[in-house]
Amino acid sequence: MNNDFLGKPAWLWFIFLIIVGALLAFDLGVLHKDDKELGVAESLALSAFYIAIAMVFGAWLWWSMGPVSGMEYFTGYALEKALSIDNVFVISLIFGYFAIPAKYQYRALLWGILAVLILRGIMIGLGAALVQQYEWVLYIFGAFLIATGVKMLVMGDSPQDVSKNPIVRFLSKRMRVTDELHGPLFFVRKLDPATGKLARFATPLFLALVVINIADLVFAVDSVPAIFAITTDTYIVFTANIMAILGLRALYFALAAMVHRFEYLKYALAIVLVFIGVKIFWNQIVGKVDPSISLGVTLSIIATGVFYSLWKTRGAVAHEIAVSETEAPPRLQEGRSPSPSAGTDP
Repeated sequence: MNNDFLGKPAWLWFIFLIIVGALLAFDLGVLHKDDKELGVAESLALSAFYIAIAMVFGAWLWWSMGPVSGMEYFTGYALEKALSIDNVFVISLIFGYFAIPAKYQYRALLWGILAVLILRGIMIGLGAALVQQYEWVLYIFGAFLIATGVKMLVMGDSPQDVSKNPIVRFLSKRMRVTDELHGPLFFVRKLDPATGKLARFATPLFLALVVINIADLVFAVDSVPAIFAITTDTYIVFTANIMAILGLRALYFALAAMVHRFEYLKYALAIVLVFIGVKIFWNQIVGKVDPSISLGVTLSIIATGVFYSLWKTRGAVAHEIAVSETEAPPRLQEGRSPSPSAGTDP
């Protein structure tokens, strides 16, 4: 257990994976053993619990590895958390397209974490290997982050159309997919109209799970280089990433209801990406920036984006209340979901 693994003793990795496994088991097996709709209050309380765990873990890193490692962890955690807010909007679009009831969404998100752990682990491992072998790769990361930040500032977000997603089309054409949900099941056995025999069918919940994880992989293309720009310590990169993801799943249901309130946060994130990209070049050419400065600048920019967004969209709250008093939108009914073949051929 004392053998070195990616720059840290193996027992450190083992402890962290035990913590993650225990959190997932407690969340899925105890708190949400039965499928139910997660309310905003419960979502915020559970998110506060995950944030507290992340803070305690960061404090332990600070105490055991020193203030530099601690500040790098907290900077990476804050950055990954903020970058994930855009992911919430995409996830809500995916669930809406497949008409997944709220009581099944949390289970799908939790099972999705297992895939995210593997995918992020692979990407971080590859990134660490590249940085160790070819330090000049950091320049590519820096240029990519600057270009991404400038693009976000100039072009903003393009509208998302899940029905035109190539993954949805590919899966719908090559898999048997039911037109309706079957509770929390990802697969069911039913008669195939084409053969008249029992066959395994995927449900819309499975398609939603796959598309969500593909979306997370796409977001990782931005987030992984960003955190490697903060630190090349693979352990800190991985733990900060995973802690932010675990908490995001808990916060999803509160954020999904008010994601439009963070309209201007994307500009703050764009500035953060440019700052981190420039910092890479500064570190390599001039000298390493003090981690406390990186943490302070990152948190200040993100906080400014959050508070400015909430202030600019404060009028939307009163409008929503007025609309809700006159309109009662129909609730999604289980068993009635738009066919994944809308615009495709299952």
